[in-house]
Amino acid sequence: MITFSGRGEAYTKGPRGFSSRLAYAAAPVVADPFAENVPGAPAVLDWEATLRFRQHLWSYGFGVAEAMDTAQRGAGLDYAATRELIRRSAAEASGPIVAGVATDQLPAGSATVDEIVKAYGEQLLDVQEAGAQPVLMCSRHLAAAARGPEDYRRVYSELLRQADGPVLLHWLGEAFDPALAGYWGGGAETVLDIIHAHADKVSGIKMSLLDASAEVAMRRQLPAGVRMFTGDDFHYPELILGDASGYSDALLGVFAVIAPPAAAALRALDSGDGATYTDIMAATLPLARHLFAAPTYHYKTGIIFLNWLAGHQDSLVMVGGAQVGRSPRHLLELMRLADDAGVLPDAEMASHRARAWLTTVGGS
Repeated sequence: MITFSGRGEAYTKGPRGFSSRLAYAAAPVVADPFAENVPGAPAVLDWEATLRFRQHLWSYGFGVAEAMDTAQRGAGLDYAATRELIRRSAAEASGPIVAGVATDQLPAGSATVDEIVKAYGEQLLDVQEAGAQPVLMCSRHLAAAARGPEDYRRVYSELLRQADGPVLLHWLGEAFDPALAGYWGGGAETVLDIIHAHADKVSGIKMSLLDASAEVAMRRQLPAGVRMFTGDDFHYPELILGDASGYSDALLGVFAVIAPPAAAALRALDSGDGATYTDIMAATLPLARHLFAAPTYHYKTGIIFLNWLAGHQDSLVMVGGAQVGRSPRHLLELMRLADDAGVLPDAEMASHRARAWLTTVGGS
């Protein structure tokens, strides 16, 4: 018999934002369970539940990173739905919001550099018109088309010229998307050159390489005023805490699951209580590392599963049929770790839903 502790009920909502760090949660989408959200079909969202979850994140003090890979960009969420998501979310925002800019309106396959610049520019305009700060995401099309660092410099320099204000850059590693292997031409030098050349238009960069030492090394080379946002779901407690040379702000997919305890940890850090921050964040780390275990790009299945257990949505259906991305064994362990981390606010609901789910996978 599955029961949960209810320790997640202890965390309370708080004021908007944190004084010591900027913190954005990359938010998932909620699929309409009665629509044809099957592989290859256009995404159909449950807009009420999708937007309600963003209000949940804002209520704990987080900014929302909209239409990022956590929202299944490039994995079922087509650009028509993405554009509407950004518009609706920005219109209802009760806290900070940034939104992803990519090239996924282009057909899969080859594209010229000129076509890539045009596609990026169209999405940049969409995000700016919606009123969100743009995040220039990595492009599968550019990864395939670029002949070397100069193509990346050309594309990003043109986009930064077009931007009407500061943007965030985004470096997503191949663990999250194998099609992005070798991005920037294979190393940090190219993106650092771009940032230094356009520091007035780059407010920060998000790194999601799952390599803490690489993030710290790059953080130390950023120009003054350009922030490092960790996207490292394996090492975020230490990277956010920082060291004598600096710290990382955060833009994390795991915050979509651990928002209540993470908010309590960040408020402890705001007050100078690093020990409490470390204790709370440490309790979430086993959950995060299991959630993002290889193949890492299926982490979104676990996020939706836990958000269903927590009562943030009423169905396990995902766009593109992605709910089959993790095994029952993986999800069973995820439940145990989620309870230990205190992210299930209603123990009775979670227990009821877990038992119902078990009947569908042959358990009892």
